[in-house]
Amino acid sequence: MASKIANSAEPSKHQEADPERGEGEAVDYLARANWLRAAVLGANDGLVSVASLMVGVGAVNQTAKAMVFVSVYAQYDIMKAQKERTASESSGAGEEEESLPSPLKAAGASAFSFFLGAVLPLLAGGFIRPWAARVGAVCGVTTLGLAGFGAAGGLLGGAAVGKSSIRVVIGGCLAMLITYGVLRLFGLVFQMQVSASA
Repeated sequence: MASKIANSAEPSKHQEADPERGEGEAVDYLARANWLRAAVLGANDGLVSVASLMVGVGAVNQTAKAMVFVSVYAQYDIMKAQKERTASESSGAGEEEESLPSPLKAAGASAFSFFLGAVLPLLAGGFIRPWAARVGAVCGVTTLGLAGFGAAGGLLGGAAVGKSSIRVVIGGCLAMLITYGVLRLFGLVFQMQVSASA
């Protein structure tokens, strides 16, 4: 029955007609919310964790709260945008049966996006020997990756692409900055060198 609802020609209260997909097709943004949240979390986790490790941070636990905030906010953006789209519609039609989100789809999206996020900083700085150049390359590519993942999340979720992208960039860069600052402070307190020797 859930497939009937998702495939019906009439857009439901959670669907919006998409002119690029054709006259009768609709996009169900709420159905995307679960796997999209997992994908945003996975991409940010992979990207920021690996980038932080490559910058010289051994403990990435400090970034977890920022990544969770960014991914949860991506789901919030989707829900808010959907609510705004359906606010003007009348609720005269009967209650429609909602399809449940697929945990397997969310897990797959999270694993795949973690891999994509982790590969970016590895390819950017994995072959650069001098520490300062590696940090610059990793931070630059990570920022571009965060912007791309944020924009993709906003686009796929039907939310504001610019706001979503900026939020993900700020959250990811803030997480890397905090972990670097904690390591730097640790290095100063215990008189250890933060950068790797070239």
